[in-house]
Amino acid sequence: MTHDVLAELRALRAGDLPTHGGRTLAYVYDSALPGLDELAASAHALASSVNGLDPTAFPSLLRLENDVVRTAARLLGGGDATVGTVTSGGTESCLLAVVAARDSRPEVTRPSMVLPETAHAAFHKAAHYFGVRVVAVPVDPVTFRADPAAMAAAIDESTVLVVASAPSYAHGVVDPVSEIAGAALERGVRCHVDACIGGWVLPHASDVPPFDFSVPGVTSISVDLHKYAYCPKGTSVLLHASADLRRAQYFASAAWPGYTMLNSTTQSTRSGGPLAAAWAVLRHIGDDGYRSLALRALESTRVLREGIAKIDGLRVLGEPSATLLAVAAARDDFDVFTVADEMKARNWYVQPQFAYRSSPANLHLTVTAANAGHESELLADLGASVEAAIEAGPVRVAPEVVAFVGGLAPDSLTPEEFGGLLAAAGMGGGDGVLPERMATVNTLLAAASPALRERLLVEFLGALYS
Repeated sequence: MTHDVLAELRALRAGDLPTHGGRTLAYVYDSALPGLDELAASAHALASSVNGLDPTAFPSLLRLENDVVRTAARLLGGGDATVGTVTSGGTESCLLAVVAARDSRPEVTRPSMVLPETAHAAFHKAAHYFGVRVVAVPVDPVTFRADPAAMAAAIDESTVLVVASAPSYAHGVVDPVSEIAGAALERGVRCHVDACIGGWVLPHASDVPPFDFSVPGVTSISVDLHKYAYCPKGTSVLLHASADLRRAQYFASAAWPGYTMLNSTTQSTRSGGPLAAAWAVLRHIGDDGYRSLALRALESTRVLREGIAKIDGLRVLGEPSATLLAVAAARDDFDVFTVADEMKARNWYVQPQFAYRSSPANLHLTVTAANAGHESELLADLGASVEAAIEAGPVRVAPEVVAFVGGLAPDSLTPEEFGGLLAAAGMGGGDGVLPERMATVNTLLAAASPALRERLLVEFLGALYS
């Protein structure tokens, strides 16, 4: 019976994107180190039944978490006063940074946070959840770096947090953290550095300005372990420069007849499995191992960036400093969404990103250590995909359809009307099966306003889970 259940699970997994081998250039991170998955799985199993709700009942988890936080703090310029929390992922780390900043300033009735417009959407989610107003500041339209003068000018009496990215997800660009944190410090405002995707890589890069706790004014940093620390999914670290800064993150409630609830994260009960797996992986790879992995990923990114520059019709956006590349069309006789379809036909997944302000539609590539040594294959298939896209020409959608979609107001449409739009876009049905080629779907979504696109995708998600 057990064999049958596992066989069924393996059959279901066969339809997923590959998580190893470097062919899925989003969502997953592959170190290519043999035996690492088995080590993590064994460590996870040893602690999966342990409950992180109460560290006094399960002191092993307390030791593991302090060890993991100490490792992250040492890597990111922390000192003896630095404290931290292991969370379930980058979004939770960002959420907690925002709520800690908000609750540390109870006298501010309408709190706001200043973000570059390239900041991760997790901060908009935090704003939505916690009633913090977003002040989004335009970035340089060419480099996509945050403008420190504009960020400083946006800080006012309601500002409880200023955010910088190291790097931003969309373009792999590191914001000028020193200037931004300095402006926040001058105004007495917290500054959070979102290093979720870069924190385990950038310390090993040779040409990145300081972005960590060595920068005056940086009060908190988020860094994900399930990204470039190559730990299993479900672990991130939120670091604070001091315990005083972290205190408002904690939640306690004695206003009921049960035990006094005390939580360090948004979760109460949480399995010790992910923490144990992360601890084991960090111990196994070690500082030298991580430096080697980071340098491999950085070098692979450099090779790919230079190779992409030689492909007629493509250009890399901005000035990426980490392991992320945003690749846009350099001519108007083909569509990058078609390139994504062609790459999928060649067993690569590259992530489409829609146009936003000065950033055109592009393809996002997350490069990991597993891509090292295989750059020529990726570049060859990318070049062939561009040639095929040029031959196919731009995606053709009737102008009246584009105009119709672009003019829709999401607040005035019914769920039934949204269902019709989803079906027309090839996203109807609740089985999760999308068209084999997504260029037309993405072109229609690109024609929609951001608000309409959000609502369409919410309706699509609801259909999937029905």
